[in-house]
Amino acid sequence: MSDVLITLPPHDRVLALFEEFGVVRPRDLEARGLSRSILRRLLNEGLVTRVGRGLYTLAAEEADEHRALLEAARRVPHGIVCLVSALRLHGLTTQQPYQVWLALSHSARQPKVDHPPLRVVRMSGAAWTNGREESRVGGVAVPVFGIAKTVADCFKFRSKVGLDVALEALREVLADRRATIDELWDMARVCRVTRVMHPYLESLA
Repeated sequence: MSDVLITLPPHDRVLALFEEFGVVRPRDLEARGLSRSILRRLLNEGLVTRVGRGLYTLAAEEADEHRALLEAARRVPHGIVCLVSALRLHGLTTQQPYQVWLALSHSARQPKVDHPPLRVVRMSGAAWTNGREESRVGGVAVPVFGIAKTVADCFKFRSKVGLDVALEALREVLADRRATIDELWDMARVCRVTRVMHPYLESLA
């Protein structure tokens, strides 16, 4: 925490947390020596809105389609936005998933989250460690798989997302040159879907 933030009044320090994280939990205040009562006061004053159990955002902030991603990132910090949610974040699909698609390692515990609704997929090995990046959502860094990795994942999990979704994403990526053929091949190998993707890459390239 910067010296400037420390010198702010408690009320302003809490508001600064919202500016930094987007979504704040009561324990975030306690970790910085701030009373939860400040959060309740901001709630009563209409400056803060409760968006889920133990999750709050600034009331003045406009709700947008990525709000659920922020909430998921705060509740499941070891998860990575993937598949349809990642496609939406990258602007590669017109679908608006009502669930947040999150990838977890096979060794991670199943998250007990009541909100937002999650769709969890398990990954391991190179498929888990490759292709990660961060995307800024409301000024907050959210872990997400990159474009080439997301396309390969859609082919790998085509039984879950639908082959039509995977093909739409591949067409968009190639048409807009959002990833190179080499990058797509690399991630196809990582996800072990080269044989599945091969005919589509050849026909669309």
